[in-house]
Amino acid sequence: MSENAEDLAVALFGELFMADQLARNRISKVLPRGMELSHFGVLNHLARVGDERSPAQLARAFHVTRGAMSNTLSKLEWAGHVHIRPDWDDARRKFVAISPSGRAARDAAVQAVAPLIAEFVTDLGADRVRAFMPVLRELRTRLEGNE
Repeated sequence: MSENAEDLAVALFGELFMADQLARNRISKVLPRGMELSHFGVLNHLARVGDERSPAQLARAFHVTRGAMSNTLSKLEWAGHVHIRPDWDDARRKFVAISPSGRAARDAAVQAVAPLIAEFVTDLGADRVRAFMPVLRELRTRLEGNE
């Protein structure tokens, strides 16, 4: 890789890391009381897929350890936002589903977060954001493929 390409790569990832940190901070502040970003992510994922997932599948989807996912799921279960049941065919496995309370909490979080995100899209310009989405998506898929 040439020096210019390396400099560009370092600058790109520096901007991505800083944008990620700032976005997480801003979004965390507007989430409903008691909800963490990790909780919102899991609830949003379960609402989107519309089906049960195992804790291992969720850990893979979020690129976290099974222990970290178990911790998040136990907090969500305690809050009544997910139902965790055993796999009837293999008692060692479990399945997680979003509860009606979890769906309501996810919807409240989306309503709190959407105006903040929409403001950024408006400020940057929808056409510019649409044009950049394929680049971000390709970067993400390449990074996922390198694990």
